[in-house]
Amino acid sequence: MKIAIDIRRITEFGVGTYTRNVVRALGRLDHSNQYFLIGSPQKVEEIGPLPPTFRTVPLLDDDTSAKGYVEFRGIIKRLQCDLVHIPHLFWMPRTLPCPYVMTVHDVLEHMYRAHDRSSLRRSLHFHLTRRVLRGAGRILAVSKFTRSEIEKLFGIPGSRIEVVYNAIDERFLRGHASEADRQVLAERYLVTYPFLLYAGRISPHKNLLRIIEAFSALKGELEKEGKFSDLKLIIIGDELSKHPDLRRTVIRSGVQNDVRFMGFVPIEMLRVFYDAAKIFVFPSLYEGFGLPPLEAMAHGTPVVTSNTSSLPEVVGNAAVLVNPENVFEIMRALHRVLLDQPVREKLKQRSYEQAQKFSWDASARQILKIYEEVVGKRRRIAPGDERPVAENVASS
Repeated sequence: MKIAIDIRRITEFGVGTYTRNVVRALGRLDHSNQYFLIGSPQKVEEIGPLPPTFRTVPLLDDDTSAKGYVEFRGIIKRLQCDLVHIPHLFWMPRTLPCPYVMTVHDVLEHMYRAHDRSSLRRSLHFHLTRRVLRGAGRILAVSKFTRSEIEKLFGIPGSRIEVVYNAIDERFLRGHASEADRQVLAERYLVTYPFLLYAGRISPHKNLLRIIEAFSALKGELEKEGKFSDLKLIIIGDELSKHPDLRRTVIRSGVQNDVRFMGFVPIEMLRVFYDAAKIFVFPSLYEGFGLPPLEAMAHGTPVVTSNTSSLPEVVGNAAVLVNPENVFEIMRALHRVLLDQPVREKLKQRSYEQAQKFSWDASARQILKIYEEVVGKRRRIAPGDERPVAENVASS
């Protein structure tokens, strides 16, 4: 098979992690099929060594621009690809000359529709997205929850959607932080105190305001008990300057000396933060999968997360689940996990076991099988009768 993978969003949070790890795993497992990675050659280098069956095809134009649309289609046609994998949800019809599979990480933009768009634009966006989903040879959903959302929202039959789980980056599996790592934490980041940790994007559905409010309430409880007086909350994510409401909440909650915003932290140090944290707190309102809790679990760090969306599916019985809209329930869970040592030990052991249930190699084997099924279905069409494929392409 000749398989093209659109890697133009490889630098994006979430989609980029997925794309890099799927390509790496396919490179380890499949040396017989040909792969064309369409995007930036410089970004492909970040994936690491790949076998000679993988070739980069330069294309720097955005996947929503007219030029990028035309050039992408021209590359697929010129290379005579059997299949295209687009590793994210998209809405602009591509009219490709071969079948495509697409990965859907979540349908957040349709659940929480942007207020800056008119109802006509929102409706057009929705209908074009549904058309693209219906035209796919197969849809890969990153969780059962995401599959059910696609079925309910877009009316796509479940038989056309495969659940293929995400997994964590292999760099999070390198064991616990060393003394040298912790020394860097102290010297470069000035972290010498116990802390709770949040890591991920900073956006409204991530529920950062309630994390700060719950932390403030927790500090009040601990002060009464004379415990953890130096406890801090560290938030790793976007630059704070983009989110002035968070700073206002910190000041209003009276914890301006106890909350630190770190901005971007590279994986090599993020794993050290995960390892050193007392608790990883992630009461997100909506997740298509939710990798950060699993990354924390790989280090045995206790996790407090939401009882909604995909998160119970991902964390299993290895985390404390809370109603993400109840600040005091979040606070009580943090208090219990912080102070109850038997609970901490139980969560630690379960966390290791849960993190091991997800593997990029297992997911890549599943993806490869789907590639073969979609291409095999196309090849079973009688020569000269291309109408079924043409209908599929037109609906895309």
